[in-house]
Amino acid sequence: MQTNELAASLTSRFDSRILGVDGFPGLLGRVRFEPAIALDLFRTFRDDLGFSHLTMVGGIDWVDHREVFYALWSDADRVYVMLSANLPAEAPSIASAVPIWPSANAHERETWDLVGIRFEGHPDLRRIFMPEGYAYHPLLRSFKIFEPEDLEVKVRSE
Repeated sequence: MQTNELAASLTSRFDSRILGVDGFPGLLGRVRFEPAIALDLFRTFRDDLGFSHLTMVGGIDWVDHREVFYALWSDADRVYVMLSANLPAEAPSIASAVPIWPSANAHERETWDLVGIRFEGHPDLRRIFMPEGYAYHPLLRSFKIFEPEDLEVKVRSE
């Protein structure tokens, strides 16, 4: 399958909810989509297009919005494809990919913890690096490093 064939297939199925399929070096392409179709798109890639492995989920804070992206692998075609969606900065949320690819579990937890993107329907969306109850997401551009006197320092006793 070529990038233009992928674009035609997805556009015929999802219409204007596919915002673009761009060529990208080393990939089948980068598919930009509306967040509302996430689960249907994930199922299409797994069941119809043969992308049986989700290898990465991540997020980027672009200040005015957040971007969530997924890297998928097809054993049959031996090729990667990237999926990405823009989310509003004030309430970034998208359906969890865990029901489709269980490997998304830890990736989504990490993305939630560090970038603050909420994955609706995730079976255990809790902090993975930061302590429970921590009020911040440290990879947001708005995150400020406080002065040392403002931080609580904990010392481990051995």
